[in-house]
Amino acid sequence: MEKMRRKDRELTDREGILRILDRAKILRLALFDGDYPYVVPLHYAYEFSDESLSFYMHSAREGHKLDLIRKNPKVCIELDCDVSLISGGDIPCRYGSAYGSLIARGRAEISEDEAEKIKGLKLLMRNQTGRDFDIDERMAASVSLIKVKVRAADFTAKSRMPS
Repeated sequence: MEKMRRKDRELTDREGILRILDRAKILRLALFDGDYPYVVPLHYAYEFSDESLSFYMHSAREGHKLDLIRKNPKVCIELDCDVSLISGGDIPCRYGSAYGSLIARGRAEISEDEAEKIKGLKLLMRNQTGRDFDIDERMAASVSLIKVKVRAADFTAKSRMPS
């Protein structure tokens, strides 16, 4: 990824990155669609290691998003959390936002592996609800699972907290 302009807001510590991943509930997946980008908000789950970050999203078994992934699997992911206004009082240029955000680039794949689909769907439900659910083969077969694996060098996280 490109170098971050505001180094004072860059997050490199695991705890800060995990806070964003856990608190954000919607991921925006950007895909190539001819002359224009196509961005779709999705629920997600993740796995984070020192070497990579993997995102899991579910989808209908067919549709525009899957067609675009099959044409060009290069994607960008954005997620954010804790967004709130920082007041600048009577000076418009001093207004801003508090936030945590993460941007990543990777390659999407549509998983057909039953075990991986079950794993990804279980992670997704835990991330979204905080609960563990039993996911069986029938449930997994009814949806598609999109997986995006991102190398550590291909994502950035940043945060700004109110003073």
